[in-house]
Amino acid sequence: MTARHVAIVTGANHGIGAATAERLAADGTAVLVAFLCSRVADDPGTPERYQENRMAHGEEVVARIVADGGVAVAVEANLLHDGAAAQLFDVAESVLGPVDILVNNATGWASGDSFTAGALDAAGRTAPAMTAALFDRTFGVDARAGALMIAEFSRRLIDRDGGWGRIIGLTSGGPSGFPGEVTYGAAKAALENYTMSAAAELGRRGVTANMLHPPITDTGWVTEPVRQFAASDRDHFHVAEPEEVAAVIAWLCTDDARMLTGNVLRMR
Repeated sequence: MTARHVAIVTGANHGIGAATAERLAADGTAVLVAFLCSRVADDPGTPERYQENRMAHGEEVVARIVADGGVAVAVEANLLHDGAAAQLFDVAESVLGPVDILVNNATGWASGDSFTAGALDAAGRTAPAMTAALFDRTFGVDARAGALMIAEFSRRLIDRDGGWGRIIGLTSGGPSGFPGEVTYGAAKAALENYTMSAAAELGRRGVTANMLHPPITDTGWVTEPVRQFAASDRDHFHVAEPEEVAAVIAWLCTDDARMLTGNVLRMR
């Protein structure tokens, strides 16, 4: 199979990232599966199934892609490290070709946090206080690393005088804040702003940049209380599967979506 495009998908060893990598590969895109095996050690309320999913190896995703006739390579990288973005793009270019699709899916989420520590969130979990360590980890991956990935993508596209590209980020929360997840929501808001800037600055080069706000998605952390919350809350209509979110991301990477840029798209 000759790949028409080359994508980097971060956080692609499980959940939405893995589903996106597999869907893009099925559509003919060569994919670099970027990942980091890591448990959420400091959140006792996180289901073990989600912990196990985060420990999956990217090579498992690559094996499924190759078995289905696709092209992919896995690279484990800690996005908190300064050279991670350049490393991922270097490998992708040397093995797969110039990168023209970037999916910023990885998260540094380690637990929810709140300005009213000790209160229960919508899922019945006790929210801890915000800390400097949690801020550094969450902003380091969701905001800083996401921005550096966009910067690396942009620099290389401009250097080769590229005329087509897609940038998609994953977000949560919203402009009214994210109670119980105050740091995670704020980091995603920063990534949204970076992505909107990319849409404006790169649009004339044929690059679209959008953020996708998935519904509650069962990546391993959805428990029965979460399902009950989704069923009763007026803002949530579905509990999605990762493949349903991946289908929207894949569409944003098509030529049919060439005039859609600078948006935060909310799935329900």
